[in-house]
Amino acid sequence: MRFLADIGVAPRIVDWLREQGHGASHLSDEGLHRLPDAEIFQKAAREKSILLTFDLDFAEIVALSGSAEVSVVLFRLDNTQTDFVLSRLASVLRESGHLLPTGVIVIVEDSRHRIRRLPIRKSQ
Repeated sequence: MRFLADIGVAPRIVDWLREQGHGASHLSDEGLHRLPDAEIFQKAAREKSILLTFDLDFAEIVALSGSAEVSVVLFRLDNTQTDFVLSRLASVLRESGHLLPTGVIVIVEDSRHRIRRLPIRKSQ
């Protein structure tokens, strides 16, 4: 799998993903730390990357886009220490990693994660 880490995600998480055999890049690696959210989303889509972020705006961007092309892992953690984020991400990959390439939003919380398939459709 390929991952794109938003600026709020520790670079060590990208290093860990690479050690696990995944393709991973960080916006700061490319000098894109000031890139607007919509352009980050487009970059992830072009590169067929799963976006890792703490930024709630991406859930809204994905929902409004109607797209199922970009998966987003959204960290909603009280404990944002890198070791804890890594342990939560490892758990998501172990339990639900097979769903990540299929177009989902994964909301990662301190003790659980929730998955919402894309595109998100309004109830009739």
